[in-house]
Amino acid sequence: MYTEEQVKEIQERIFSALEEVIDPELGIDIINLGLIYEIRFADGKAEIDMTLTTMGCPLADLLTDQIYDAMKEVPEVTKTEVKLVWTPAWTIEKMSRYARIALGIR
Repeated sequence: MYTEEQVKEIQERIFSALEEVIDPELGIDIINLGLIYEIRFADGKAEIDMTLTTMGCPLADLLTDQIYDAMKEVPEVTKTEVKLVWTPAWTIEKMSRYARIALGIR
């Protein structure tokens, strides 16, 4: 059992690990693209709610595989579940300022 403080720290490390997952088409990580909606952690299990820029995005499997690989970097995570969610719909506003500048979007 983890304390609330430990869970927050683990979630931060999960978040940091997800910053290493790069969208190969855009060259920007999925955190800055705003594709990660929520990270939950309990009893060794990380649940990650993620969306994609479009419903038919061909990168869904690749990004999901990269997320599973990234979670191996967080020792407390013994199980990972990636949930693809479509609500709320992804928009450019969900991207970080860094991502918008890098992609030349104002």
